[in-house]
Amino acid sequence: MNRFNVKRIQGSWDGAALRRFSRSTAAMLLCVVVAGYLALGVASSGSFFEGPSVRVFLQYLATPILIGLAQMVALCVGQLNLAVGALGGFTACLMGVLMADHGVPAGLAVIVGLLTATAIGLATGVAIVATRINGFIVTLATMTILLGAQYRLTGTRTVDGYSRTLRDFGTAAPLNIPLVFVTALVAAALLAAFMYRTVAGRRLLAAGGNPLAARLSGISTDRQIVAAHTLSGLLIGVAAVTATASLPGVNRSVGGDWLLPSFAAPIIGGVALTGGSIAVLGTVLAAFVTRLIDAARAQFSLDPSWVNLLIGLVVLGTVAGGRLHQTRLGRTGGTAAPPAEGGKQPPAVLPQPGGAR
Repeated sequence: MNRFNVKRIQGSWDGAALRRFSRSTAAMLLCVVVAGYLALGVASSGSFFEGPSVRVFLQYLATPILIGLAQMVALCVGQLNLAVGALGGFTACLMGVLMADHGVPAGLAVIVGLLTATAIGLATGVAIVATRINGFIVTLATMTILLGAQYRLTGTRTVDGYSRTLRDFGTAAPLNIPLVFVTALVAAALLAAFMYRTVAGRRLLAAGGNPLAARLSGISTDRQIVAAHTLSGLLIGVAAVTATASLPGVNRSVGGDWLLPSFAAPIIGGVALTGGSIAVLGTVLAAFVTRLIDAARAQFSLDPSWVNLLIGLVVLGTVAGGRLHQTRLGRTGGTAAPPAEGGKQPPAVLPQPGGAR
């Protein structure tokens, strides 16, 4: 094959990929982000485009991205994690108390926080597998326990005397790009590489897409549930670090408003509630959209309850639209495979002798 044919084939592949992207949810969200950002800039007479405004916008975007990714990992195996906000708030308060009350260095406090969040995620997954209780109930119980533990740590006070090093990390913004935002993007890139490029990541998707086919292929669905909750806990720990670094102090209210955004980002981004799919770019862009809505609320002095109502309606509409699309494909015999039991798309997993528990 000569060089001309190679270039022509490469060009056709690139064109096909570009056409697929143009029809994807991520492309639509990208257009919404650009249009929304420009509209807010015009409405603010250009002040929204200035360096300080850009820095603040991106600084408080890091946490929504991370909690959306954490929820996405749980959704990819068909699980729901209701403890996202409670675990993030507890971890943030734990780090703050360690630094302010016990003089623990910032680096050690962050490591303790990350390990604690990961361990709680691991314990949650083990509890789901060991008890065979629905993950909705287990994470609801975990949320209740962690809310009590968070109140026990801080009571009614605000912990604000923690390490200056962590505060500097939260406010550092070379070229008006906050380091906490860069941290969230790096976490998203690493997660995408893990899910798309590693065997462990593909096993998570296989277990979520069609548990029966996964078991017949030798993949332990129980292990994948535990792994998903463990990874979700780690991402929540990173979100707690960015929140602690960005906020002036931590108290029992930290994490209280994380649950809805954690579901909104992956669902709007194109992740199915039934498992077997992820959308890292879509989740990141959907977090941008929800942050733009919040910025518009501040710009036009809107009631916060209307913002929550709008986000909730968008999430409900996205789920309903996806369900109708699956139903229509099933009736018309479209190119997409019809949903398997529970609405899950079967992955490309070939049955092999010798299943796993």
